[in-house]
Amino acid sequence: MSKTNNLADSDLLSTNSKRDEFSIKTNTHESIAIKQIPSRSPNTQPNARNTKIHIREQKGFFQRIRTGLNSLLVVLFFLMPLIQYQGRQAVLFDLEEQNFFFFGTTLWPQDFTLLAWILITAAFLLFFITTFLGRVWCGYLCPQTAWTFIFVWVENKIEGNRNKRRTLDKAPWNKNKIIKRVSKHLIWGIIALFTGCGFIAYFVPAQTVYPQIFSVNASFLLTAWVWFFAICTYVNASLMREMVCLHLCPYARFQSSMFDANTITVAYDATRGESRGPRKRKQETNLGDCVDCNLCVDVCPTGIDIRNGLQYECINCGACVDACNQTMDKFGYQKNLIGYRSDNDLAGNKNAPLKSLKFSGYGICILIMLAVISADIYLKKDIQLNVIRDRMNLYRETLDDKIENSFTLKIRNKTQEKKIYQINITGDMDYRLNGSRFVTVEAGEQVTHPITVVIDSTFYATGMGTDSHAGHANISFKIVDISLTSNQVSQESNFFTP
Repeated sequence: MSKTNNLADSDLLSTNSKRDEFSIKTNTHESIAIKQIPSRSPNTQPNARNTKIHIREQKGFFQRIRTGLNSLLVVLFFLMPLIQYQGRQAVLFDLEEQNFFFFGTTLWPQDFTLLAWILITAAFLLFFITTFLGRVWCGYLCPQTAWTFIFVWVENKIEGNRNKRRTLDKAPWNKNKIIKRVSKHLIWGIIALFTGCGFIAYFVPAQTVYPQIFSVNASFLLTAWVWFFAICTYVNASLMREMVCLHLCPYARFQSSMFDANTITVAYDATRGESRGPRKRKQETNLGDCVDCNLCVDVCPTGIDIRNGLQYECINCGACVDACNQTMDKFGYQKNLIGYRSDNDLAGNKNAPLKSLKFSGYGICILIMLAVISADIYLKKDIQLNVIRDRMNLYRETLDDKIENSFTLKIRNKTQEKKIYQINITGDMDYRLNGSRFVTVEAGEQVTHPITVVIDSTFYATGMGTDSHAGHANISFKIVDISLTSNQVSQESNFFTP
């Protein structure tokens, strides 16, 4: 360490002595004033982080894909709560009733392990895709990206293109500027309000949310939640925009841990592009293919320069790829100076393995989880049964030489249709059921059904039942759906005897 410091000090003294010598030789009475010019960091972007980023509108192959997927996402978001199935909303998280309706399936709190497995599988699927294609989720399917581009589209239609918007920002407040700004924010507010209603419609029936909110007849709680998500949408998509991706989204921070040399991301081919520089079309030059038009920065929603290398802010939206390909076409150069490629592609490593162990590991985890989900769905029952014994009396001996045990059956119908169930009893003794063997349960309801099970004391006295002298015997209650006999559930209990 000391050696390094000595070298640095010697270099500094040598530089100072040369500067003094040059000053003396130039003028024996006056020295040349030295002006300190701060060096520009290679990561400094034309769009500074403390200034508003005006996204340049860009069209092209990847932007058509992004626009199509974003539009599909938004349409599904608003449309799903409006779909009716079997007389009720097809998709509904009913917090009041504590169940989740998904078309013909009803999930209760005890079934939410299935929902947890689905969410975990979705997370690993995201990791799997990220290892292969980078942050394509952020660029093509993320709601933050979709709503941001919707708001940018509205801004572009009202205030004009990028240059006009920047000019409007600098212009003094006048009638034209006020009209454009008020119109823009009004439309943004309407979109945000519909978004808040659309989100809450997944938890409160849509036929209730929209009429009550827009007729100002909604309860305080419903109004508060709708406006809360409307304000969040407005702030995120209009004011914060790229700041959410840069500072709030955790996915942007740990995405690099899933990347490897085979991950396909948006990358700049520096070998082909450097040295960059402006030139006229069809002009002979020794420069690289990059004409330094800066369009790749102007169209970037996070304001980065992809030519500085991979950065965590990049959301892989492909806007810079379309912009660069457009420029390459104009100059007659080969496309994909900026394109989707891996590090191995850039290095020309054709012998690299196509997939990594990380990629394979995520794939195996997804297959295992899909198997668990399939087994959980297969074993899932539409009937819930809970058998409760009468704890006050283990058994009763009647005057007509019978032994009785009392039970309470709690039967829940987990389907969306009214069901009639048959109660069957099996065991080691000749059990009989006092009362009706059939019980009707409405859709999504639970009934409490008390029953009495009887055996003849003569059967018990002769010892015909297995383990009858032990004081209790096994008994099994089976509930069968008479409309679908395969839909059944059973639970064991004990029948007590003297």
